[in-house]
Amino acid sequence: MKTVGYVLRMKGYDIHSIEPEASMYDAIEKMADKGVGALLVIDSGEFVGIITERDYARKVILRGRSSKETAVREIMTTNVLYVSPNYSIEECMELMTVKHIRHLPVMSSNKLVGVISQGDLVKAIISDQKSVIKRLENYILENAKLT
Repeated sequence: MKTVGYVLRMKGYDIHSIEPEASMYDAIEKMADKGVGALLVIDSGEFVGIITERDYARKVILRGRSSKETAVREIMTTNVLYVSPNYSIEECMELMTVKHIRHLPVMSSNKLVGVISQGDLVKAIISDQKSVIKRLENYILENAKLT
């Protein structure tokens, strides 16, 4: 069973973050530049929350707020669920499905070490399935030669 640690080794340990005093405009601009749907909010080196495109759509746009005048701290999620590198992919998928979230920060020894998304988990599952299929094909071919 593959783990979050495996997923991070595949995708990398990059952490895209923003400060809580930054504007939502800056946050959305950074998400677009990095090609991500969420930023971790870091204040003086401490992980304090997460901000997502969904937060922006629901808490800024739909409420008629200004992107340039709304600070990240005003709409970020502060009670953030996180996992450790030893969580299984299946545990994370279940947690994300039940809690309706798309991103999970990864903590190890109270230190932020990465973030995973549903897309990262799906890629890992597909990669694992391709590997299983390839092994089964090789097994079938080898056994067909023996008969």
